[in-house]
Amino acid sequence: MSFASLYPRVTATRRIQSMNGSWDFQFDPESCGVKEGWANGLPNPTDMPVPASFADVFTDKYSREYTGDFWYVTELFVPGEWKDGSVDIRFDSATHAATVFVNGTEVARHEGGFLPFVAHINDVVKWNDYNTVAVRLNNELSWQTLPVGETHTLPDGTKTSAPYFDFYNYSGLQRNVSLLYTPNERIEDLDVVHHIDAGPDFNGVFADARVDYRVATSGDHDVEVVVLDECGIEVARAEGREGTIDIADAHLWNLRAAYLYRFVVRIKDGDDVIDEYFDEIGIRTVEVKDCRILVNGREVYLKGFGRHEDSDIHGRGFDPVVNKRDYEDMKWIGANSFRTSHYPYAEEQLYEADRDGFFVIDEAPTVGMFKSTMNFLGASGAVSDEKPKTFFDEESVQTETLAVHRRTLEEMVARDKRHASVCAWSLLNEPDTTSEAAVAYFENIFDLVAEIDTQRRPKTYASIMMAPAGVDKTHHVADFIMLNRYHGWYVNGGYAISKGLIDMKAELERWHELEPDKPVMFSEYGADTMAGVHKLPSVMWSEEYQVEVFRMWSEIFDSYDWIVGEQPWNLNDFQTTEGIMRVNGNKKGLFTRDRQPKMAAFYLRDRWTAIPDYKG
Repeated sequence: MSFASLYPRVTATRRIQSMNGSWDFQFDPESCGVKEGWANGLPNPTDMPVPASFADVFTDKYSREYTGDFWYVTELFVPGEWKDGSVDIRFDSATHAATVFVNGTEVARHEGGFLPFVAHINDVVKWNDYNTVAVRLNNELSWQTLPVGETHTLPDGTKTSAPYFDFYNYSGLQRNVSLLYTPNERIEDLDVVHHIDAGPDFNGVFADARVDYRVATSGDHDVEVVVLDECGIEVARAEGREGTIDIADAHLWNLRAAYLYRFVVRIKDGDDVIDEYFDEIGIRTVEVKDCRILVNGREVYLKGFGRHEDSDIHGRGFDPVVNKRDYEDMKWIGANSFRTSHYPYAEEQLYEADRDGFFVIDEAPTVGMFKSTMNFLGASGAVSDEKPKTFFDEESVQTETLAVHRRTLEEMVARDKRHASVCAWSLLNEPDTTSEAAVAYFENIFDLVAEIDTQRRPKTYASIMMAPAGVDKTHHVADFIMLNRYHGWYVNGGYAISKGLIDMKAELERWHELEPDKPVMFSEYGADTMAGVHKLPSVMWSEEYQVEVFRMWSEIFDSYDWIVGEQPWNLNDFQTTEGIMRVNGNKKGLFTRDRQPKMAAFYLRDRWTAIPDYKG
């Protein structure tokens, strides 16, 4: 268990000091920084804002495309009055691998660029004084990094990233960095499982609820849990590290109608509070049953998007203003859901989803699990008559990559398990599922999440277009089928769009034959569209054509009552690796990269605002 899984809070016993701001920064292409003592200060630094991606800050090509080791260094004042407790630096993320030094001494290592970790510094810190904090990062890609890719070396010795995924490999300290003070005996984890009594008078909003809870601490003192409603009135309390809390006539968390209780956890020594922590928690249940996805026992229809943490200049750097605009755009268009494609998002995004009532499919950073440098038709062994060795046939994938994948899932579930908005897990995006070798791998990770997620949320993965029904070998592990399909664009594009409708319906009927009890949702579909390009008659890339594509897909969705959701790709245009398939990034957004609507956004707004979030 890691204390890092708790989102930082200021309470009666806890303190936070932001470390965001301007840090010293330097590339280390020869990986000589450790040997030459860069942990004590950089020889030739420039300044770099934190949080931010470093790539788009620069104006030269070498810096933007840099692959290898790079360093951040800052001076940190540590208050002397914190000496009686535990002092840790929390990195909300560090992309992709990080080593942390304080005053020249290594204090932490972490691999994985989208989840938090902490560095404990009591043993090396100078109290009531300034301390040197240095972080060596590396953004190279391999089959054992998540997301997956390769690192190549050009003839002049320069390293370059070759991602197996279709978004830019933004890197750096891209989320908040904080200095934390907690008591030595502290709360380290809180787990909750909800049960509701949907009796004959159930109205979908209020119901008697039972919440099973479990608290982990670093000591032996007693624990109490107090539950407050949104007015701050106590509605329930319990004693002990684990137990059950009964909440009569509880106000439930629903899609686009959220309600959050504050669960306050205290370690007590008699009347004295040793530590206090709280979290905002919505009471709700989620299950898949009879070809439906149910929230609080009621059938939902998901309308929303695949997304990216991506904006101009900031790259993947945390930006609360851009995030807020994205939520306002989603509310305007009538959405009620999104997928964290293709990595866990900043925790602040999930708290916003909790407050606004969005159904989130929380996705691991396991994208690119196929032998291809880009996410197009060659991404699967299914397209070859020779059936070459696939990604999951490789021994290192079944051992080393699997171990990284499992550790990442453990960290993701630990961080996100309390969020009401996190209603399902996506454990992979577009993996190569055409080989029998994938089956054992999938069963391993799906079994793991079933074991560690006490809320038993539905689990799935995003199916690649080149592993259709009858070819995909792993669909039995998913609780619902999630499809990424691009009829009207990568296949059956332009004048052949009518064939796309016929082909997609045929595949859907095959899926229903194979999995008659599982609902189907679409997690990607769409067409690249250059904003402002208009054509009469329509042609591909025009705004008119994007509307035609969405009209075709709407006809497909409305043809089957076991289709339970539509999430087009993408909410916004976003940056990708440069290449001949992309014109300054992926242009499938319903909104531009600066968050303005295209024609198709108005079409979807009319459609989605007419479709209720709950059926019946």
